[in-house]
Amino acid sequence: MNLSRPALVTALTAAVVALAGCAAASSPTAQTASSTPSILANAPALEQAYVSVVAKVLPSVVQITSDRALGSGIVFDTKGDIVTNAHVVGQATKFQVRLADNPQAIPATLVGAYPPDDLAVIKLDQPPSTLHPAHFGDSSKLQAGDIVLAMGNPLGLTGSVTDGIISFTGRTVTEPAEGSSSQPATLPDIIQTSAAINPGNSGGALVDLAGDVIGVPTLAALEPQSGGLGGAAPGLGFAIPSNIVTDIAGQLIGHNGHVVNSHRAELGVRVVTVVDPNGQPAGMGVVSVVPSGPAAAAGIQPGEVITAVNNTSVRGASDLAQTLAGLDPGQKVGVTLTTAQGATRTVTVTLGQLPGS
Repeated sequence: MNLSRPALVTALTAAVVALAGCAAASSPTAQTASSTPSILANAPALEQAYVSVVAKVLPSVVQITSDRALGSGIVFDTKGDIVTNAHVVGQATKFQVRLADNPQAIPATLVGAYPPDDLAVIKLDQPPSTLHPAHFGDSSKLQAGDIVLAMGNPLGLTGSVTDGIISFTGRTVTEPAEGSSSQPATLPDIIQTSAAINPGNSGGALVDLAGDVIGVPTLAALEPQSGGLGGAAPGLGFAIPSNIVTDIAGQLIGHNGHVVNSHRAELGVRVVTVVDPNGQPAGMGVVSVVPSGPAAAAGIQPGEVITAVNNTSVRGASDLAQTLAGLDPGQKVGVTLTTAQGATRTVTVTLGQLPGS
């Protein structure tokens, strides 16, 4: 199982050099001389902020192992609940958890997982009284340029920390399927960061300089290479925002391992990709519709092909998933279809809610 895909972080020293050399002036030498002391004067304060954040948050970050996987997790509460990625737990139900301040592994059991948001909760069988729950911040306040630290256990190296910035908020990304029987998860409202996300970082903590967890690192981008292999795409890591994490984790804990409100839109159809005469994806063929579901209510029929949703072209499964991820339950959208007779029609669908777990 590939828990996290590699990414590359821009070093703080490189950022300082860039800042020192980018100021425009008629006398570059004089400008550099005057600005460099200011940057260097602020360096100890920034360095101390890093030290303080690591000391505050690292005790809340744990290592999770099962018979088939290794990853990270975050102490969610004093009762022993640990939040992590669904792809970290996989199909396992029993785990070993190593706390930051205790080399002795503690057995844990699965509470529940919700693969559509790639989140899961496990619980320590005998939680110690010394647990350090993390404080989760408000991810809706994040903006590009915010400095963040990624904490976890990449390659089993416990207590590892990398730094970077928030590059973008509100991305929609699709994770690769972890096995032949699994479906790829399309994650909405994702945080993009330059902090390095390495194998084993999944489920760990993305933290701001206030020491608040604002995301859970889940994957890093890969770029295609010759031979069909993917290499690390530098500086492209992704994390699930804390507001989604606390909502889904809270539901899993409060509803016996189940999610009762996904907040995710659905059409209520089972579809397959259809291809054109050149073998290229041409839309999503409707295999069946959910009785009394949104598509059925709008009159969508099996055998029709969905080619657009909400004026966004749909050619393959990822197109449909990403479009729906950006929409809300209850929203009215136009769905363009090609009928079995080759005609084109558009119907209005009131989107339903993706079922919980």
